[in-house]
Amino acid sequence: MTRFTPDLLEGPSDAVAPESREEVAATSPNRFALTFRRLFANRGATVGLVTIVLLFAFAFVGPLVSPYAYNYIDYTALSSPPSGAHWFGTNNIGQDVFAQTARGLQKSLLIGLLVALFSTVIAGMLGAMAGYFGGWIDRAVMVFVDLLLVLPSFLIIAILSPRLKQYGWLILVALLALFGWMITARVVRSLTLSIKEREFIRAARYMGIGHFTIIVRHILPNVASFLVIDATIAIGAAVLTESGLSYFGFGVQPPDVSLGTLIAQNQSAATTKPWLFFFAAGALIVFALASNLLGDGLRDALDPTSTAGRTGRRRRTRGRTAESAGGAAPLGRTGGVSEAASPAPGADVGSPAPTRTSSASDQQSTSDTRPTSSPTRTNDEKGERA
Repeated sequence: MTRFTPDLLEGPSDAVAPESREEVAATSPNRFALTFRRLFANRGATVGLVTIVLLFAFAFVGPLVSPYAYNYIDYTALSSPPSGAHWFGTNNIGQDVFAQTARGLQKSLLIGLLVALFSTVIAGMLGAMAGYFGGWIDRAVMVFVDLLLVLPSFLIIAILSPRLKQYGWLILVALLALFGWMITARVVRSLTLSIKEREFIRAARYMGIGHFTIIVRHILPNVASFLVIDATIAIGAAVLTESGLSYFGFGVQPPDVSLGTLIAQNQSAATTKPWLFFFAAGALIVFALASNLLGDGLRDALDPTSTAGRTGRRRRTRGRTAESAGGAAPLGRTGGVSEAASPAPGADVGSPAPTRTSSASDQQSTSDTRPTSSPTRTNDEKGERA
């Protein structure tokens, strides 16, 4: 049994000290500031974040500023194009497309947020428990995960959702969350298997801290970056899944609307009355792309080994290094030049032609000297014989 010492509380003894200011800040209270700085250094992530904020503002502020409710019927404007009275136009029965698009996007975003939240919590807890406890708990969780992965989730949701429509759209959230956590739980389990062998986890056990407290306070915070990235991408996936189910009539039921129902109702008018189709379809496509861009940016911002946001610092460091060196050439380039090949004072350093010419002339003079020495030696030998 490992003997408990105070050194166990200090973490691994072979830990490498951070090499840069960003890595030092990653372990300090300013970690959130560093994460935001690196996130906004990524242009794609910035565009995705701004787009998502604008879509949320349109979904939740749009119904407040619209003069019409999503279910209001204007009999004086049937299938009218966008105008000052109806900003996005009206549909075949006189309903305002702006109000309906905002309401549909609001419903889809709410479903996506709740599904991502519940599925991430389930995946984090079950995956951490399976990796931490091991044994029969690990085997039971993995068997359940494999069973749910084999089942056709889309078909099951399509069968159960219409039969449970009296419970509203919340039953759709529960079904989507039930079938959306398995792969994330597998990854969390793998991460937990490596984290639980670290010294600070052993120290917590020796101090008598409970297992669930260790999981919540020590293991889950160490996998929080992965969970945040996965939840961001899961929002877009849940919105797409809900829109697909609603498109086929298995998701949000009338009289309520979502992006999927709006696309299904107006797909036949995509070429004749494009304002009925392209506003809802465009909002769905833009949100899916923005969530993927934001998830990719969060992955780089939360990864301590990523180089995002360090380009400017590297340039400043190189500039200071060049100034301190006084403009001298790097050691790797001058180390292989001999003293004989160094240029004379006043010669052009950048042109290697004089060096090549001198070496050729030296070789020629050497070759000319050898034949002249040979006859001299022959005459001396003849004199000695005489």
